[in-house]
Amino acid sequence: MSSEQAALIVGAGDATGSAVARRFARAGYTACVSRRTAEKLVPLVQRIEADGGKVRAFASDARSEAAVVELVQTIERDVGPIEVAVFNIGGNVRFNITDTTERVYRKVWEMCALAGFLVGREVARAMLTRGRGTIIFTGATASLRGGAGFAAFAGGKHALRALAQSMARELGPQGIHVAHVVIDGAIDTAFIAQNFPERHALKAHAGILDPEHIAEAYFNLHQQPRSAWTHEMDLRPWMETF
Repeated sequence: MSSEQAALIVGAGDATGSAVARRFARAGYTACVSRRTAEKLVPLVQRIEADGGKVRAFASDARSEAAVVELVQTIERDVGPIEVAVFNIGGNVRFNITDTTERVYRKVWEMCALAGFLVGREVARAMLTRGRGTIIFTGATASLRGGAGFAAFAGGKHALRALAQSMARELGPQGIHVAHVVIDGAIDTAFIAQNFPERHALKAHAGILDPEHIAEAYFNLHQQPRSAWTHEMDLRPWMETF
């Protein structure tokens, strides 16, 4: 088995997930990045390698139990121990309740809740053999309260938060740090820039979340000593109302 230390980022998208992967790669971890489509990981892999970091890309559907089991076992066998795992899958959709189909509700629940459970469970199984590790779940405003049009998303994110709380209480005494991060506000992404230009304009005033700063907060969570662990953290721009 390799002696490299692995950082697993499930949902390594173009903004937050990418920034988190790059931050851990800069710290010397092998960034194990995962999304459903391998081609979408190519730019991230190229950037990490260009910066001198180590990275492994995996095409994996986190909603599939077999796929998640294989992903974790492959990393543990071929890369190294997973020291930190970040679950960063979104699923933010907006539908009036009467227009929310069973398919939409089920898919969002699978992305937010079921996938979070599968990743959390499998990573915990590996970490418990060593008595150490960090598991971070990305939450949202919808993790704390429902909103008009967000029945599916809020339901899935509420479930993910409950999972994180349950895992923290069970695994903390066994050396595993479980954290849930509430991302409350717009993130500097191409989607926000294209669809909400007035919101994106707030970037000039530090009014939207910078993925690099989110990544730094995640890295700091992993560095916390056991005597002062944070379970839940909220990140929002200074001008965001809450």
